[in-house]
Amino acid sequence: MPDLSFLLFVAVAFGLLWLMTSRSRKQQRTAQEFRNNLAPGDEIMTGSGLFGTVVEVDGDVITVESTPGNRTRWIRAAIAKKVDPPVEDELVDEDDDETVDDEAVTDADRIARANDEVIDVPDDLSTLPPVLRKKDDEPDTK
Repeated sequence: MPDLSFLLFVAVAFGLLWLMTSRSRKQQRTAQEFRNNLAPGDEIMTGSGLFGTVVEVDGDVITVESTPGNRTRWIRAAIAKKVDPPVEDELVDEDDDETVDDEAVTDADRIARANDEVIDVPDDLSTLPPVLRKKDDEPDTK
């Protein structure tokens, strides 16, 4: 007669194996349902990281438009997840308290805002301690 502790160990091992595989089967089932319910207009991301909008669904072939006029065809299994459509961020102009689109903010505006906090950098060696200053009659050691 086999030892009961061995049978208990085998039963626990099979139970853990079943729990681990049931979770992965559930994730696969959820992903398959998501892919089967793709419809034109859905914002998606492929497994390789391409973002786009579903334009057409034809069997296992999904046509995705990543930029206006740029359409690519993907197999249904390559679609990784559905993403929320991008939200247009609005910046607040501090002077006028108006909302400004990202495109209206120029590089010059960004540089001007960055320069609001000025860092004082000395333009000569007069602020260095005397030990670190090189005397004029000393040769370069580099």
